[in-house]
Amino acid sequence: MAEHKHGEMDISVQEKTFDGFMSMVTKGAIISILLLIFIALVNG
Repeated sequence: MAEHKHGEMDISVQEKTFDGFMSMVTKGAIISILLLIFIALVNG
């Protein structure tokens, strides 16, 4: 069995994927909040 040493794996691809995911979630949340505010203002 191969020896595994903690902290040696290259995780740059996983970090880029996570950063992209968090960016999309943040943008989606902001758009949703702005859309809800717009709807509330239009409906008075």
